[in-house]
Amino acid sequence: MLTPMTPISDAGGLPPAAGHFHTTRWTQVIQAKESSREGQDALRELCEAYYAPVQAFLRRQGREAEVAREVAHEFFAYMLEGQAIRTAEKVKGRFRSYLLGAIKHFLAHRHEAAQRLRRGAGQAAISLSGDDDEASALVVSDESQLSPDLAFDRQWALTVLDRAMQALHRESEAEGKAQVFIRLQPWLTGESEHGNQAALAEELGLNLNSLKSMVYRLRQRFRHWVREEVASTLPEGSDVEEELQMLFSALRNR
Repeated sequence: MLTPMTPISDAGGLPPAAGHFHTTRWTQVIQAKESSREGQDALRELCEAYYAPVQAFLRRQGREAEVAREVAHEFFAYMLEGQAIRTAEKVKGRFRSYLLGAIKHFLAHRHEAAQRLRRGAGQAAISLSGDDDEASALVVSDESQLSPDLAFDRQWALTVLDRAMQALHRESEAEGKAQVFIRLQPWLTGESEHGNQAALAEELGLNLNSLKSMVYRLRQRFRHWVREEVASTLPEGSDVEEELQMLFSALRNR
């Protein structure tokens, strides 16, 4: 599991997240809406990136995995049609909050449509089955007692960390250091017990201090990319630190 080794805010000397100076993906969506190719592309990118938190929310509500996937696909198709995003300007905050509210609204509307169909008063084009009944509730897994909202936030935090790690991997590849990154990754993900630094340094032909310096640099870059990813989901000028604290809080809910 991806877990930062120290608080992101402790990373001194790093450049501020790009979201502080450039138009973020979420700001592009709010400004451009569905009428702009740029806004549509930004929305599609955000939806693809944050599919997992929506699915986690649906699963925690009690749906089977396959049903949750189907509902998530239906929801994101609706999002990408551009109808839901017209209310984005009313959201004075982050994409995370908007997306959670949007899926709740979508489910409520979907349930109302299903109820009308059962009463024979509507012609909603929704495929219904016993497993897909919005009013039904399956047994929640004993693995966690998180509420759907907390499950959403925790998966959101994990997605942020995973995307930051992917960005760091791409950066290492561009520098010709992909294999070194792979070998050092356990010290970035809290799995350092799976290897010994001294042994790895010898294997890579480095002295121990050099290896430790490389690990330190990668940790710093990881924190940088976490901040970058968080900033991209916030309106311009937002407090990245506040969102990071939410991320850490969500990860503590296990």
